[in-house]
Amino acid sequence: MLEEEIIGLLVESDKTLAVAESCTGGLIGHRLTQVSGSSAAFLGGVIAYHNSVKEKPLGVPADVLESEGAVSEATAVAMAEGVRRLLGADIALAVTGIAGPTGGTEERPVGLTYIALSAAPAVLTCERHLWQGKREENKDSSATAALSLLYRHLKER
Repeated sequence: MLEEEIIGLLVESDKTLAVAESCTGGLIGHRLTQVSGSSAAFLGGVIAYHNSVKEKPLGVPADVLESEGAVSEATAVAMAEGVRRLLGADIALAVTGIAGPTGGTEERPVGLTYIALSAAPAVLTCERHLWQGKREENKDSSATAALSLLYRHLKER
């Protein structure tokens, strides 16, 4: 299972993880905590569904939320960096997107998702995805993509 491999790699490398989740609503944290012993590496997370939570405590600048939007690369990156600082983790994942079926626009359609990874001291990456499923499928696809990004990062180190 992907989550077991991730926890094993985190423990083996003596790294800690935090997550900031918007459209996944805690699904990444849930999947990680299904692994017995995950507390050795997984510190926790913030479900930042409302913009006020993205802004405080994660530190996403209000002007980024206003100019770029809650579903943007800039917001995902700021969420990842913010939760890593907030929880004192070595690595952080952040996910923001539009799970659907409502909330999409022409510019930001349903299924649009940004996934960011922040790792001390200077690793930062962000992926853009556009899922085509229903709400639950989009949430699951986003969580899986985030965990896959983390897995690839850990295997490269």
